[in-house]
Amino acid sequence: MLRQIISITGKPGLYKILSQGNRNIIVEDISTKRRMPVQARDRVVSLGDIAMYTEEEDLPLAKILDRAYKYYEGATVDVKSLIADGRIRDEFALIVPDFDRDRVYDNDLKKFFTWYNLLTEAGYKDFETSEGKTNAAAEPAEGE
Repeated sequence: MLRQIISITGKPGLYKILSQGNRNIIVEDISTKRRMPVQARDRVVSLGDIAMYTEEEDLPLAKILDRAYKYYEGATVDVKSLIADGRIRDEFALIVPDFDRDRVYDNDLKKFFTWYNLLTEAGYKDFETSEGKTNAAAEPAEGE
């Protein structure tokens, strides 16, 4: 579930929530599988709560991740070359043609592509349920 995947301000990577305590949560880095506690004072955001601005409405991150996964056929994206060549906005427009170019910044796009790479490398493939009502991510298959 994308609700169970979080970003922690000041820490690189994405983390999966394993359990919750009274004043902290136990998370696991989706890349390294290293576990650690996150204190109540740390700022965290669930990927299930994130949306991006478009010209018409806000688009949930799960839908954008699904579009990117289909467009790139599960392959990773070379974020550094996109930034160096100044093509990050053009590349994102291939996935979300109507994104709001005034309110979506290059740093947001860099973070999106980085998160996409982390999730696909960790084996996540399906970011929404078939009904589209909730944001879900398929668990990585064993051995991936």
